[in-house]
Amino acid sequence: MDAHYDQVMAAREKAGQGVRRYFAYSTILDRAAFEEWRSQHSYEFFELPKGALAEGLELSLVYDFPSRWWGGRVAGLADQPGGVVHGLLFEVPEKDWAIIQHKEGAVTGMCVERPVKVRVAGQVVDATAFTTNPARRSSDGPVSPRFVEALVRGATSAGLPQTYVQSLAAQAK
Repeated sequence: MDAHYDQVMAAREKAGQGVRRYFAYSTILDRAAFEEWRSQHSYEFFELPKGALAEGLELSLVYDFPSRWWGGRVAGLADQPGGVVHGLLFEVPEKDWAIIQHKEGAVTGMCVERPVKVRVAGQVVDATAFTTNPARRSSDGPVSPRFVEALVRGATSAGLPQTYVQSLAAQAK
């Protein structure tokens, strides 16, 4: 358990009863890694719902956050006309949104929420994704090979298109 646990639990108590659409494109797609994080932070009670294959529209991945934990830069999102980032769309109960915020780094100010358009099952819907906090963006240092490995592992386990999975490592170079 870390210092943010009490903050997250207080936010859960105040949350509404609705559902939020969450577009996930990064290491949270690696279920084993997510379950390990969940256990380390005492969120064993939380189950990430089943996600649906989705495409974040008009977006690209950018490696713009130097992470000490990952040992190099990790990915966020950038606007790109015609671009597509593959991921999963989850419907997360509002009471659990604070756990997602913690996992994505919003609680620490590393990331911020951003609205995205997502195509899922042939329909375009509004969702929320997380990306690097603009105040913390940097291109200093190399891309983290360990992060790219986790990104590829998560994309593979999520069933994202094989051509996209293959492109992830190439994009990082």
